[in-house]
Amino acid sequence: MVDTGRVITAHGQGRILKSMANGSKSGKAGKPSKEAKAAAKAARRQASKERRTQLWQAFQMQRKEDKLLLPLMLGTLIGLAVVFFLVGLIWGLQWFLLPIGLLLGVLGAFIIFGRRVQKTVYGKAEGQAGAAAWALDNMQGSWRVTSAVAGTTQLDAVHRVIGRPGVILVAEGSPQRVKSLLAQEKKKTARLVGDTPIYDIVIGNDEGQVPLSQLQKHLNKLPKNIDTKRMDAIESRLAALSSRGGGAALPKGPMPGGAKMRGVQRTIRRR
Repeated sequence: MVDTGRVITAHGQGRILKSMANGSKSGKAGKPSKEAKAAAKAARRQASKERRTQLWQAFQMQRKEDKLLLPLMLGTLIGLAVVFFLVGLIWGLQWFLLPIGLLLGVLGAFIIFGRRVQKTVYGKAEGQAGAAAWALDNMQGSWRVTSAVAGTTQLDAVHRVIGRPGVILVAEGSPQRVKSLLAQEKKKTARLVGDTPIYDIVIGNDEGQVPLSQLQKHLNKLPKNIDTKRMDAIESRLAALSSRGGGAALPKGPMPGGAKMRGVQRTIRRR
């Protein structure tokens, strides 16, 4: 998914800070100057423009790969508008309900667009080294993610997630190899977290595994066993363990298909 959150460029931030500094001299205390307000407004316009550009680029890329995208979006928009119009005819409110149907149709079309983009992104990432780390880093919520707390030279890896359920160890790679990695990491973690629940997950499409696209959904379904204070304490203890162990080097995000792995493997061996 394309991140549609607020984006303020470094250039815009610099202008805002500079204007606020000038305003502190000329304006009243606690009130930004006209220059600061103008700079902030310009930064918001720039951020909005960048978001629209990102959305348009994502739409164009998805449209080329997904032939059903436009028919589904248009069908949702027109379908909801027609339904609301026809319902309005019953009570003579068709012209009042039509705009509501159009607004809901636009919202539905955006939801379809977002979900199909997400499906495409996860489909491309699935099976590539580093895909699980990338998915964990992009999760929504108060998850504390540490990538590659254990790994092999074949780019199998175990990632650690701390959340309300407890500690979750997420493994990606060969199921035979990551089984021992998970067991070792679980044993080390248990020494430090006491009776805090520890879950282990293997990414994949076989029985007993969790597909990459369902990872966040699976984590969200886990029971909430600890509070944020306990999360902070566990994170501090496990951070010390990671600093001693050094961790394994993995790419930041999925490795491109067919990429050469020798350099990355040498880096892991050195660590």
